[in-house]
Amino acid sequence: MIWIILLLIMILCVFLPGMWVKHVMEKYGEPADRYREKGSGSELARHLLKHHGLENVKVEETPAGDHYDPVAKAVRLSPNNYAGYSLTAVTVAAHEVGHAIQDSRGESLFLARQKLVKTAIAGERLAGIMLMATPLILVLTRIPQAGAFTMVIGIGSMALSTLVHLITLPVEFDASYGKALPILKKGEYLYEGDLKHAEKILKAAALTYVAASLASLLNLGRWIAVLRR
Repeated sequence: MIWIILLLIMILCVFLPGMWVKHVMEKYGEPADRYREKGSGSELARHLLKHHGLENVKVEETPAGDHYDPVAKAVRLSPNNYAGYSLTAVTVAAHEVGHAIQDSRGESLFLARQKLVKTAIAGERLAGIMLMATPLILVLTRIPQAGAFTMVIGIGSMALSTLVHLITLPVEFDASYGKALPILKKGEYLYEGDLKHAEKILKAAALTYVAASLASLLNLGRWIAVLRR
C-alpha cells in the first residue's frame, strides 16, 4: 500500500506543475484584446529586441510552442501569443526576448545548456537503442555482465537529458526574473495592477521545464532501480 501511495505522489509531482502552468497561461490569456492599444506579443518582442540592439533577431510564429532559437536567432511565439493582445501574450514575448538577451551576452549557463542539448539529443537516441538491445545481448552472449554494461551505457546517456533539464531551470528563471520582469517594470509596458499577474505568468514560463525535469529524474531513477536488482 505504501508503494502505491508513493507512486501516486510521484505522479502528482510530475503532472501538477504542467497543469498549473497551463491554467495560468489560459487564465491570463483573457481578455484576449487587453493590450490591443499597446500592441501584440510579436510587436512587443520586436520593440524590445530593437531597444536592446538585437535587430538581427527575428520574431516568428510557430505551432511548436514559445521558445528562442539561438541557431536561427529567432524568437518564436505560438499563434495566440504572436498575434494576441492578452497579458499572457506580451509577458511570454518578454520572457523569450530574455533568452535572446542571454544569448547576446554570452551568459555561461545559457551557452552550457545549448552545448548539452546537442549532446543530450544524441545521448537519448543512444540510450533508447542500448536499453532496447539489452535483452537481445543477454540472449546472444548469455553473459549477465554484458547486459548490465549495456544498460549502464544506456542509463548514462539518459542522464545527459536529466542534466540538461536541471541546467535549464536557472536559465529559465533568469529569463523571467532577471530579464523580462525588470524590462516590463522599468519600461512601464503593462497597465497598472498587471505586474503582479505578469509575475505569475513569468513563473509559469520558467516552470515549463519543471515537469520535464521531474519526469526525466523519475525515469532515470526507475532504470537505476532495475539495474540494481
